Amino acid sequence: MKITRKFAILGAALTLPVAAAAHHGWSWTADEETWLRGTIISINYGNPHASLELRASKGVWAVDLAPPSAATRAGFVEGVAKAGDIALLTGHRSRDPDQLAFKAETITVNGKTYDVYPRRPKTLTPGS
Repeated sequence: MKITRKFAILGAALTLPVAAAAHHGWSWTADEETWLRGTIISINYGNPHASLELRASKGVWAVDLAPPSAATRAGFVEGVAKAGDIALLTGHRSRDPDQLAFKAETITVNGKTYDVYPRRPKTLTPGS
């Protein structure tokens, strides 16, 4: 009984980091970098990552940004963007074409571009 319990605890401990990495990683996104433009409906600067809802021509998109620490380093802090602002993002959409989900690498709003993932290679010019 003790050995089974130890293996169960060990298995759970090893599974949690993998699940967290999958959720916060890029594996759910398409390989091709693309743009997304629309109007911010709502914005959240909190954990586990900043996020926003964006109304674009094809519907309302759920957009993941960087964790608060990375967003802050990029200058993307509370108050620089708000509901009603037009935003242009570069990043990667969901691999599932029916899912309106996007992971942004950059966000341009009010004439300023914030690179929330500066270490990721980019194929597009932000703000273009």
